[in-house]
Amino acid sequence: MRQDQFELTGPLPELKEPHVLAVLRPWIDVGNVGSLALSRLERHLRATEVARLSRPGYFYDFTRYRPRSLIQEGVRKLSVPNTIIRCAVRPDAPDLVFIHLLEPHLYGEDYVETLVDMLQKLGVKRYSLVGAFYDMVPHTRPLLMSGLASTPQGIEENRSLGVRQSTYEGPTTITYLIAQQMGRLGADTRTFLVHLPQYLQVDEDFQGTARLMQALCNLYQLPDWLIEPDRGKEQYANLEKTVNETSGAAPLLQQLEERYDREQQESEPPPTLPSNIEQFLEDVGRNLEPPPEPGPDP
Repeated sequence: MRQDQFELTGPLPELKEPHVLAVLRPWIDVGNVGSLALSRLERHLRATEVARLSRPGYFYDFTRYRPRSLIQEGVRKLSVPNTIIRCAVRPDAPDLVFIHLLEPHLYGEDYVETLVDMLQKLGVKRYSLVGAFYDMVPHTRPLLMSGLASTPQGIEENRSLGVRQSTYEGPTTITYLIAQQMGRLGADTRTFLVHLPQYLQVDEDFQGTARLMQALCNLYQLPDWLIEPDRGKEQYANLEKTVNETSGAAPLLQQLEERYDREQQESEPPPTLPSNIEQFLEDVGRNLEPPPEPGPDP
C-alpha cells in the first residue's frame, strides 16, 4: 500500500490529537540523544511502524549514508538507511507519532512535501523536533536546553520545562521547512535541543538523553523512571577522569563554568570564548572521539 513516497504497513491509524516527536540525523542528533530518547519512548509505549520511504535512494546518496550488512539468526541481511514513521496509541490524547528523519541529499523540497502530506493524513496537531548539538558548556553543570515554539502558550510551556528560546542564526537544514509548513497549516511547532559539552564526544550520551527525557516525560505525563538519570551521571563521572588527565583542561573548564554561571544570571547572550580556548576544546573533543566503526562486509 502506497501513500505518495511512503510504503504503508497497513491502513493509516485513527489517532487522537496526535503529536509528532521527530529526530533528524545527522544534523542535530549528536550523541544519539534524540534517537535514544525516541527509541526509549517507542519501547515503553509499544509503538508500531506505520510507514517508511518506498525508494529511499530517491532522496539519499548511499555512498554517504552507507547500508549495513547484518547477520540475523544466521541469515545475512542488508539494512538500508530510511525515514521511518511509528505511532503509539495512548489511553488519553495526545497519541504520539515518532519520526526518524534522515537529512536528504537530493530533492529536498519533494522530501518535505511528502512528509507534510503524511502528517496531514495522520491529523497531526503538533510537530516537535528533538535532539542535541555540541556547545561550549561545562559537563559539571546541569545541561542546558534551548528551542523554539510557535505560540505564546508554547513559549511559556517550554519555559516551565527549562527550555530557553533559541536566538540561533546560521546554516540550517531543509527539513525545517516541515515545521514551517505545518505551522502554516495550523499545527503547533516546537524544538527541543540539548547543549552537550564539545570536549566530551561519545557515541551515546546518556546524560544528554536524560535531560531530553526529563522534558518529554514532564510534557506527556510519562513515568520518571524512563529518564534514567543515574546512567548519565555515571557516564560523565567516568569521562571526567579523562578530562582531568588532559593537560591544561582544568583552567579552561573553570572558565567554562564561570561563563555558564554568569549566563544564568544575565539576560544578555554570553560573551564569545577566546579563539584559543575554542580551538583547544575542539582538539580535546577530537582526541576523545572513539575510533571509526568498520565498514560493511564486502
